[in-house]
Amino acid sequence: MRTIMLMNAKGGCGKTTLATNIATWFADEGAKVAMVDFDPQGSTLDWLEARKDYEGIPVIEAIDGTKDPVKPQKGTEYLIMDAPAGTHGKVINEMLRRVETLIIPVLPSPIDMRACNRFLEELLHSGRVSRKQTKLAIVANRAKENTIVYHQLEEYLGHLKIPFLTHLRESQNYIRSAERGLGIFELAPSMVWQDVELWDPVFDWLTDPKNYP
Repeated sequence: MRTIMLMNAKGGCGKTTLATNIATWFADEGAKVAMVDFDPQGSTLDWLEARKDYEGIPVIEAIDGTKDPVKPQKGTEYLIMDAPAGTHGKVINEMLRRVETLIIPVLPSPIDMRACNRFLEELLHSGRVSRKQTKLAIVANRAKENTIVYHQLEEYLGHLKIPFLTHLRESQNYIRSAERGLGIFELAPSMVWQDVELWDPVFDWLTDPKNYP
């Protein structure tokens, strides 16, 4: 079973957006997927509850990581985990014990970049990361390419020894799909093609065997 976690110490960076869309992509490809919500806000669980209103779309198992033991159903191929905001210190190491692959969403703002820098320092000192038992990558979220702050983020991420996979647009499609319990891959292709193509590097990286621990 492949384990993928979305984590950043700062809230509001788009962990749930990435987690839900990664889960729907694998589910739409025919894989058996479960999602664990470790965040007390329960945004992922709310999204999964809204998803029950639709027939003909893949079922994704919901696990409340704040209450239930993390025991996905037999045969689960992908376990996608939404970590809580404000994760620091020993909690990081406890969370990483569960994880083969960690994706860090970052917003293009000076405050978020500074917070990300401190968070990355903690991550890189983790035993699992230093031993390459957990692989890391970064995604820039809600990005506007032709802005100074985006270029500053791009330059900052380019200096890190961590793969910078892609940027995701600031798009209403993410809001539309989230409200309905869907991923953007499940909306009309004519509506989302500009967003969907930006995800290709994420799934290329996630499905490349060289990036498995």
